[in-house]
Amino acid sequence: MTATSAAAAAYIVAALLFVLALAGLSKHETAKAGNTFGIAGMAVALAATIGLATRSISAAAIGAIAVAMVIGATIGLWRARRVPMTGMPELIAMLHSFVGLAAVLVGWNGYLSVERKGATQDEIASNLVGIHSAEVGIGVFIGAVTFTGSIVAFLKLSARIKSNPLMLPGRNALNLGALVAFAALTVVFVITPNLGLLVALTAIALALGWHLVASIGGGDMPVVVSMLNSYSGWAAAASGFLLGNDLLIVTGALVGSSGAYLSYIMCKAMNRSFLSVIAGGFGNEGSVAADTDYGTHTEVTAQDAAELLRTAKSVIITPGYGMAVAHAQYPVAELTRRLGELGVDVRFGIHPVAGRLPGHMNVLLAEAKVPYDVVLEMDEINDDFPDTTVVLVIGANDTVNPAALEDPGSPIAGMPVLHVWEAEHVVVFKRSMSTGYAGVQNPLFFRDNTQMLFGDARERVEDILKAL
Repeated sequence: MTATSAAAAAYIVAALLFVLALAGLSKHETAKAGNTFGIAGMAVALAATIGLATRSISAAAIGAIAVAMVIGATIGLWRARRVPMTGMPELIAMLHSFVGLAAVLVGWNGYLSVERKGATQDEIASNLVGIHSAEVGIGVFIGAVTFTGSIVAFLKLSARIKSNPLMLPGRNALNLGALVAFAALTVVFVITPNLGLLVALTAIALALGWHLVASIGGGDMPVVVSMLNSYSGWAAAASGFLLGNDLLIVTGALVGSSGAYLSYIMCKAMNRSFLSVIAGGFGNEGSVAADTDYGTHTEVTAQDAAELLRTAKSVIITPGYGMAVAHAQYPVAELTRRLGELGVDVRFGIHPVAGRLPGHMNVLLAEAKVPYDVVLEMDEINDDFPDTTVVLVIGANDTVNPAALEDPGSPIAGMPVLHVWEAEHVVVFKRSMSTGYAGVQNPLFFRDNTQMLFGDARERVEDILKAL
C-alpha cells in the first residue's frame, strides 16, 4: 500500500468517525461517545495528513508543523481547563474566527502559488486555472466574513461591546451591495487574476462580516453563533477544494450543513426568517421599550419562597443565562431532589435559545446530574403551565417575556416564549430589575402572580434549601 492510498483510507475512516460524532451529539445519553468519536476522527486525520506530508516537505517544515501543533495543543488544553461553561459561547465564536482566518490564508496562499506565478506555475493544469481562481475568491470571501463576524460575536457575547444592533442607514442596501461587488470582483478575478482584485475582495468580505453580525441584536446571538458555525464549515470546505483535500471538504460540508440546519431549527423556534439570519437584518424591528411603566413589582424572601414550594403540587424551573453566571445549577439540582422527597413534581422547561448557545442549559443541568427525563423542551412543557403551582424563573428574561406575544412593537415580537405567567405563582430570581440581553423590559415582573427574589441566584437557592 502506498502512502497516498493509506492516507485516503485513513480519511475515509476519519469521515465515518465524524458522522458518528454528529449522530452521538444529537442526544444527551450518547453525547460523550459522540465527542470521543470526533476526537478520534481528528486524530486519525492529523496523523494521515502529517504522514503524507513528510514524503514531500523538508525536515525543517516538519519541525515547524510539530512546533505549531505543540503550541496549539497547549493553548487548547489550557483554555479548555480554564474557560467556565458561561464563557463557552464566546470561546466558540473565537474558534470560528480562527477557521475563517485559516481559510483566508489558504486562499491567499493559493493565489501566490498559482495565479501570481502565471505561466511559470506548475501546481495545476493551465486549463484549470480559472476554476482555481474561482475557488480562491469564494474561499477568501467566506473565510473573511466568518473571521470578522465571529470577532464581533465574541465581543458582544463577552460584553466588550454593546449588544444593541448597529443601525446604519440603508444597512440592507449595504449588505446587498457588498454581495454584488463580491460577485463582480470574483468574475473579473477569474478572467484576469491580480493582487489588487484579491485585496479588494478580501476587504469587502471583512467589512461585510463585521456589519452582518454588528447589525444583529444581542437577544438573537445564539442563532448567530450557530450560523457562524455553519459559515466556518463552508470556509473549511472551500479550503479543502484549494488544497485538494477530500476529508477537509467532507468535514466542512458536515459542519456547514449541520450548523445551517441547527440555525433553521432555532429560527423556527424564535419565529425568525432563516434568510434574514443570513442577511444579518433580523432582530432590529421595533423599539426597545425599556422605559415603559408597567406598575410596581412585588418582592419575596427566600423563606417565603420555600414555604410556597413546600406546599406546591407541581413546580417547573425555567433556567437562563443568569443561572449559568451564578453557577447555580448544583444547588438547583439539590433543590430538585429535595422537593422530590417532599412529594412535589419538579420539571424543567428549556427554551431553545436559553443562555447564549444552543443546548447551554441542558449541558449545565446534565453536569449537575439532573435526570434527563425531567428536562423538557419548550414545546413539550408550554401547555402544562396553567396546571402548575409554582414556576421558578432562574436567570431567564427574554425567553419568558410575554411582550413577545402581546406587544407587536417589541423587538422580540413573535418569538415563541415559555408561558410561565399562566402558572398559579411565579418566582423570578434576578439581581436587579434591569432588562434582559435583548434590552427589552419584561412585563412579567409586574404581574399580580409574580414575585421577585433579588440577589445572586446560587445564594438565593441555597437560602431556600436551608429554609426547607
